[in-house]
Amino acid sequence: MLNSGPDTQLDRIYKSLIILALIIAMLIFTKDIVMPMAFAGLFSVVLLPFESRVEGKVGRVFSILTVLLTSFVFVGLITWFIFAQLASLVASLPDIEQEFTTFINDVSHSASQQFRISTDEQTQMIKDGLTNLSEYMGDLLLSTSYLLYFLIQVPIYVFIFLLYREKFTNFMLALRPGSALAWKDEIQGVIRNYISGLMLVVLIAGTLNSIGLLALGIEHAIFFGFLSGVLTMIPYIGITIGAALPTLLAIITKDSLWYAVGVICVHAFVQFLESNFITPKITGSKIRINALAAIVALLIGGKIWGIAGMILAIPATGILKILLSYSSSLKPLVILIEDKAKTKEEIKESIEEVKEEESV
Repeated sequence: MLNSGPDTQLDRIYKSLIILALIIAMLIFTKDIVMPMAFAGLFSVVLLPFESRVEGKVGRVFSILTVLLTSFVFVGLITWFIFAQLASLVASLPDIEQEFTTFINDVSHSASQQFRISTDEQTQMIKDGLTNLSEYMGDLLLSTSYLLYFLIQVPIYVFIFLLYREKFTNFMLALRPGSALAWKDEIQGVIRNYISGLMLVVLIAGTLNSIGLLALGIEHAIFFGFLSGVLTMIPYIGITIGAALPTLLAIITKDSLWYAVGVICVHAFVQFLESNFITPKITGSKIRINALAAIVALLIGGKIWGIAGMILAIPATGILKILLSYSSSLKPLVILIEDKAKTKEEIKESIEEVKEEESV
């Protein structure tokens, strides 16, 4: 019987933390290389069932190309919809600009009267804000150039991952004989449920937001509604950003502040439905993690990879939860991550399972 005392457990946790720190450092320094591969891995898992159905008829290479071409058409239709909405928004910018100028003048007059902020001080604040905006736009242009690189790399990696998928299975079997296939299938199920469920959640949330904004008479309601739906991919933070833009537009273009209040209420109601009913029913309990784990994951993901890291943070945490559940020494950490609270009996059973595995 192996020694399984507290010193041994602390040693395992200590080594695990060192490995985790090395992995995070690697992800930061190899961001440009690993990030497209991470997204390609997720898309490969989602496309695998469709590719497998076509493969029996035309062969693997042509089936992969067929699935990728179909995906491009789907993405192209979404892109066309986005640009059509953007064109409508750009066409109305002169009217919005005039109303925005009037709004700024009113705010400036109120600031002078209420807070005794002189016009020169307000002008300096606006200049500072424009300077920060120009710096942000410069970073955005750099991000756009990387986006082109990203869009080219991802399909290539998807093709390679689907083509050589048996090699990854054999690698995992060689790494962890016996249990590898179990957690591999479970992880694939989680990824598929999350990606397909996330797309459906975005569609439902975007539709509900658009209906609410249309009922309030907000301009470009469909664009802002689906923009808020897409931003739900970033939990807790995305909905705030998605609600801010139409709220600001309502303040500028409407005579009453009640329209802005209505926009906030619409997004709050949709967020309530999404977090409590829509997402749990669609994505299931496998991917669900508690609020604390989600916030920590979002902060770490954002620190490592920015917005892309925040998008990947939730599925990555769900995968981590599965991997931890197959580790005898780290299995108790699942309690800190999962959303469902365990009963005392379930906790005792988990402890007994860990003791039995350590005694083998």
